[in-house]
Amino acid sequence: MTPPPVAPPISPVIATAGGWGWAQTVALIVPIIAALGGVMIWSLTQRAGRRERRSKAFAAALASVEAYVEMPYRIRRRPDDVGARHELTGQISTLQADIAWHQAWIELEAPAVTDFYRTLIRVTRAQAGAQMHEAWLLDPIRHDSEMNLGIAYPREQIDAARADCLTAMSKALRLLRSY
Repeated sequence: MTPPPVAPPISPVIATAGGWGWAQTVALIVPIIAALGGVMIWSLTQRAGRRERRSKAFAAALASVEAYVEMPYRIRRRPDDVGARHELTGQISTLQADIAWHQAWIELEAPAVTDFYRTLIRVTRAQAGAQMHEAWLLDPIRHDSEMNLGIAYPREQIDAARADCLTAMSKALRLLRSY
């Protein structure tokens, strides 16, 4: 008796329609997964960069307001000469322009913060502006012993508006937090 004929083994390539097997599937999936991982890492890096830039811009915006708040003290401690008055008024103008620049940036880049920063500016100009006006009316300091003013200008309204603005800025930054 003759043994029955044995069929040759079936290769995976022949077993699938069109010659596609697991090796080809893996060869296709691995680069796709790698590309998706790369896109995800790039996206997280971009988000972290945007958050850092926004954080620095918010800090600069608050620093401009704080410099404006300090102007009554600088005016009060001014020396008695025309050059000093000219320099102080130049600094005030520069601060006004800087604050306006930051306000425009916030309006474009962080609209959720816009109203809070506008309120901070309005309150600061009202409270610190009145204090600057008052400081200009006082005689310039003539002696070193007068440098300690013995008074602190009130800033409760400014501090409250600043706290609200800082809260809004923190919320805007949390939206960009990278995980």
